[in-house]
Amino acid sequence: MSQRSFIRVLVAKPGLDGHDRGAKIVARALRDAGMEVIYTGLRQTPEQIVEAALQEDVDVVALSCLSGAHNYLFPKVVELLRQQGGADILVLGGGVIPEEDIPALKQSGVKEIFTPGTTTQAIVEFIRAHAIQK
Repeated sequence: MSQRSFIRVLVAKPGLDGHDRGAKIVARALRDAGMEVIYTGLRQTPEQIVEAALQEDVDVVALSCLSGAHNYLFPKVVELLRQQGGADILVLGGGVIPEEDIPALKQSGVKEIFTPGTTTQAIVEFIRAHAIQK
């Protein structure tokens, strides 16, 4: 099987968070950078996100959370991906996430956390440097 010429990214909003402007801005920036982006929409469960990621054969799952539930939701997505054969998928997080929560999120398997003020170019460059294309 040959390697795709583009990176596939699933942008997801886990939990009860009802604000997706930032996720849509990131999704647009990734598309503009030549990546294929699948956006799941609001209020997704970790199970729905993992199912979509596996069905869409993505290289990256980019999670956005503003509700404060990131300490549960992000690790749950990582755990379900590992259990269901998606351990090679790069998982990123973003949103309003306190600095003190970041080490535990990274330890759980979230590769990087992007907080407010991060440029979309920095996110694009990180994905290009770390995603493993299928």
